[in-house]
Amino acid sequence: MFEFEPLTERCGGLLPTACHVCIGVSPFNSYFSTPRLRRMADWALTRFGNVHFFVPDALAACTLEALGYEPDHARRKARRQGQYVHNKIATALSALGVENPRRLILGMDRLYATPRYVTLLDDAYRCFREDEEFRAACLDATHWVLEQKLAPGTTASQEQLRGAVRYFLGELPLFADAGGIAASIAGVPGVPGVPSTPGVPDVGGHSPSFFVYHQRVGFLERFFARELAWRPVEGQGFLVVRDPVRPPAGVPGAEHPAETARALEVAHGIA
Repeated sequence: MFEFEPLTERCGGLLPTACHVCIGVSPFNSYFSTPRLRRMADWALTRFGNVHFFVPDALAACTLEALGYEPDHARRKARRQGQYVHNKIATALSALGVENPRRLILGMDRLYATPRYVTLLDDAYRCFREDEEFRAACLDATHWVLEQKLAPGTTASQEQLRGAVRYFLGELPLFADAGGIAASIAGVPGVPGVPSTPGVPDVGGHSPSFFVYHQRVGFLERFFARELAWRPVEGQGFLVVRDPVRPPAGVPGAEHPAETARALEVAHGIA
């Protein structure tokens, strides 16, 4: 069970009819253990019916280069870590009885071959070039990421930011239309997407979808509040999903954490 919260009020309005989530998994983040990935997959499949996992594997080389790795070393390191994360996700899904689990993993090779992703990526780069406020917001988000990886007291240079922002821009299409990208992949033999559901409002050929991550990001709050020049499609939302906080001993619910987590879901209007 997880505690989860729509990023904005508009995101909350999409929850009753959403039938797909895309879970973002950062390649070098130890938070995403195999047991946690299994629980997240179980939750997503139970609650929404359709799930994909997004792994920005090759993109991680952009951050590594910004941190000083030689380009070839950065690419090799990113590729090895990406394969490791893909394997963890596949193991988690297989444990739940999912057949051919790798079809539910979206790495960069698959995304670069997906028309909807490529179109959105072009749009993101165009807006980055042409809109000063959007560009500043992307660089600020990248600065926040790099500051957590650089030595204390070190500030990222403009050159580092310009290199590392490619990682962030590569993620943006999933924030903007994860459901549309999944539906686009449905055109590839053997890869299920997100078909329209009878009785559910249809948005661009697919039902409402959510991108899932365990942290709030300032850029995304502005993005999903539609304050920036580039915006998510109408049917795309964002959920912040975390492990529930266990109440201290003696507090009502401490002995039954599952019931406590269920109550949190009800409070957020999900259950």
